[in-house]
Amino acid sequence: MSDMWSGETIRLRGVEPEDWEDFRDLAQNTVDVRNADLVEPPRSDEGFRTWTAERAGREPGGEVFRLVIEVLADGAFAGSVTVGETDMRAGRFKVGIEISRDQRRKGYAAEAVELLLTYMFAEQRYHKCEVEIHAFNDGSLALFRKLGFVEEGRLREHEFFAGTHHDLVLLGITAPEYWAKHQPPQVS
Repeated sequence: MSDMWSGETIRLRGVEPEDWEDFRDLAQNTVDVRNADLVEPPRSDEGFRTWTAERAGREPGGEVFRLVIEVLADGAFAGSVTVGETDMRAGRFKVGIEISRDQRRKGYAAEAVELLLTYMFAEQRYHKCEVEIHAFNDGSLALFRKLGFVEEGRLREHEFFAGTHHDLVLLGITAPEYWAKHQPPQVS
């Protein structure tokens, strides 16, 4: 393994200031935004430029970070993957992912999460990854179950948007569960 940030079809890289239009495009579809998080009022182009430039200027890594998912074949922006809500004492963290509509169903999300899990488990010594998914988001639930995440619970009527309350499904995977399905990185 020469580059732990590259897979078969994508690579994870830092946010660049010129990514602002791609992040703006991700935020354009209210349904997609709602599936991932919550709907906010529209942001100006300058707001997206500032937001993206601030993230591009951050030191790499840390307890909370975002990486861009880039297609190896053509360098296209495919989305982003985030690490958040880390707890170093307990050894757990949360992951989030968003894929551009035109880049879906190509395996990029699964590959990005696997690259991120390999880094967090093999290099950062975390023990468990968690994800929270709205119960109606069948695509994301299927993705994380396919990756080996196990449903750990459901918070009933936990989130409110689109005029009603929605359940939130909690899923998790431990490092031993992940390594049982994946080859740990080799030192050469």
